[in-house]
Amino acid sequence: MALNFANNNSLSAITTKPSGLSGGALNLISTQTASGSSTISFTSGIDSTYDEYVFKFYNIHPSTDDKKFEFNMSVDTGSNYNVAKTTTWFQAYHAENDAGAALAYNTSVDLAQGTGFQTISGNVGIVSDSNVGGYLYLFNPSSTTFVKHFIASAVTNTSGTPSYVQNAYIAGYGNTTSAVDAIQFKMDTGNIDSGVIKLYGVS
Repeated sequence: MALNFANNNSLSAITTKPSGLSGGALNLISTQTASGSSTISFTSGIDSTYDEYVFKFYNIHPSTDDKKFEFNMSVDTGSNYNVAKTTTWFQAYHAENDAGAALAYNTSVDLAQGTGFQTISGNVGIVSDSNVGGYLYLFNPSSTTFVKHFIASAVTNTSGTPSYVQNAYIAGYGNTTSAVDAIQFKMDTGNIDSGVIKLYGVS
């Protein structure tokens, strides 16, 4: 078996990859910017072009204090966001003043065939520097054979004193064999005051 070697002396000097390697490229499909928005919906660009889609969210700031960031899926191009989901949700957190820290499963925000919105983040504060950042991966949404798996993670600095950093990890599936073709994001109550969400296809 032939071995492929990079001709460069270090990884930082590599400018091309060996032939035969492919995949892993993020292809930007669309960007949406919140400004006092009740919802942010992606109703196009999610189709059979890619087997994997990634949403990345940056500096998501709520219009009211102590709110959670969440999402849901649609199989009718956004007419309804009500796909049944079964999920898991756990978090690590740590206080700014070192008063408390833990790693725990949170049963209050997981779903068991629930059609409501899935919580992504912990409770984010309204102070000017508080925000949510993270990602949502959606796998093979156009399949008409399999359920729709997803994983997500978000980091949040909370309201109150002391403030906590919360890192949430979410995974689950949309229990539908219909093609998922739209995703909506929102706060559990109130608007998204500001922030950016980008949609990528993974090739």
